[in-house]
Amino acid sequence: MISVDSSLFIQIANFLILIWVLNRVLYGPIRKMLLERKAKISGLEDNIESCAQQVKESNEAYALGIKEARTNGLKEKEKLVQVAEAQEKELIQQINEKAQAELAKIREKVAKDAEAVRKTLLQDVDKFANDIGEKILGRAI
Repeated sequence: MISVDSSLFIQIANFLILIWVLNRVLYGPIRKMLLERKAKISGLEDNIESCAQQVKESNEAYALGIKEARTNGLKEKEKLVQVAEAQEKELIQQINEKAQAELAKIREKVAKDAEAVRKTLLQDVDKFANDIGEKILGRAI
């Protein structure tokens, strides 16, 4: 059985002193380290979140840059294609004009040659007619 005497008050005082000493020597530093660790982990988590946000923003900026570069590239390609088509049309037009000019010269030359041959043949028609008549009749005309 428990008896209440002066040793009980000494034991209570001893217990309170022990709790106070343990709190100062053991529990206090452990709580302090746990609080520091919690603060450090919290800081690292905040740092991780900010880094993740920066990475996300960088990826979005990169994707946007690529999209803009593709758009600009396609626009530039269309411009180059249009310039090439215009140059092609101009070149084809020049070639057609040159070919038409050469064709006109050739037609003119053929017409002149045909006229010269016709004149020559007209001059020799009488001779040819006499030669044909001599051959058909078998005698000189």
